[in-house]
Amino acid sequence: GGTALQRAYELAASHFLPEGNNRVILATDGDFNIGISSPEELEKFIVEKRQTGIYLSALGFGMGNIQDGKLELLADKGNGNYAYIDNLEEAEKLFITEGSGTLFTIAEDVKLQVEFDSSVVSAYRLIGYENRLLAREDFENDAKDAGELGAGHTVTALYELEPRVTAASGAGKTPATVHLRYKRPREAQSYYLRHETAPAVQPVEQASENFRFSAAVAAFALLLRDSQYKGQASFEAVAQLAENARQADLEGHRDEFVELVKKAEKLSHLAAKR
Repeated sequence: GGTALQRAYELAASHFLPEGNNRVILATDGDFNIGISSPEELEKFIVEKRQTGIYLSALGFGMGNIQDGKLELLADKGNGNYAYIDNLEEAEKLFITEGSGTLFTIAEDVKLQVEFDSSVVSAYRLIGYENRLLAREDFENDAKDAGELGAGHTVTALYELEPRVTAASGAGKTPATVHLRYKRPREAQSYYLRHETAPAVQPVEQASENFRFSAAVAAFALLLRDSQYKGQASFEAVAQLAENARQADLEGHRDEFVELVKKAEKLSHLAAKR
């Protein structure tokens, strides 16, 4: 509970390393019933500790009472990351396969802003990231907290676009400009990068494996939420898209995802028969 979390921060402070990785790792179901318990008090406490250089990563355990959303929010406030651990393989993935990215932050307050050319794109929609959105004016505000990037980690954002022009008439035009800001660890001033995207249009079958797999994961999430934006997506189509993007699956995680999609498809068929 909250009392144990306070004690963990006290221990981290007593062993603080000025140039080190000072972090509390919280393993819990998210039920804070002792000590600091209200969400507002917990967030305030974690933000205060973050400002002293002690970060928080959260691990969710258990079923039934798991406070998934709360733990993700607390980890976000603590400049850390959140993961749900349901078996030994997931723990090994988090701390061994992806250990450096989980525990070592290389960029803080990372902000991305995508600017579309209105002569090429008539409408756009960011898929997901609802709890990560920033106001437009906060992009240049270095006092505004944002996301962190771990060593070896990448971030993928998918947009759904409605083109204003055909591929032929829009040839040569830059459809979007990506603006990036980030801070080096323990620094207060951000650095700025800008990248203009290449004017390329290609069928999804010709896209990279990583793109196709990311698209499959996004479509799966839309189906699970029964999103109004799911369009013609189906569990079968998601599984097929992911199955054809598994050559880089050294750890077997993409295979695991495909099996999860197939299980969800079977459950949806059973639910439809009731």
